[in-house]
Amino acid sequence: MDEYKIIAVDFDGTLCYSNWPDLGEPNVRLIEYLKSFRETGNKLILWTCRAGEALERAVSWCREQELEFDAINDNLPEIVELYGNNSRKITCDYYIDDRACLPDEVNF
Repeated sequence: MDEYKIIAVDFDGTLCYSNWPDLGEPNVRLIEYLKSFRETGNKLILWTCRAGEALERAVSWCREQELEFDAINDNLPEIVELYGNNSRKITCDYYIDDRACLPDEVNF
């Protein structure tokens, strides 16, 4: 795992400017960054609440943007092997999500 980084990225409002379940315009800047990130040997996980047909449409939409993933709504196989189980929590170095906030932005 030390030889690469993992990004888990959301679909709606992040990769795609969409109004669920519809599809919208691509976030071109982010998509180009992620393609470059993966081309250098890093890993990508599509991490979305979409399931079933809505998920299939999102994955097809990503492929139309020439964006491929190493896992979809799941951990990488090597992570499962490393820990001996498949935790419900995705193991990654970075999450990219339109609903994210930084700890200093939240008043605890």
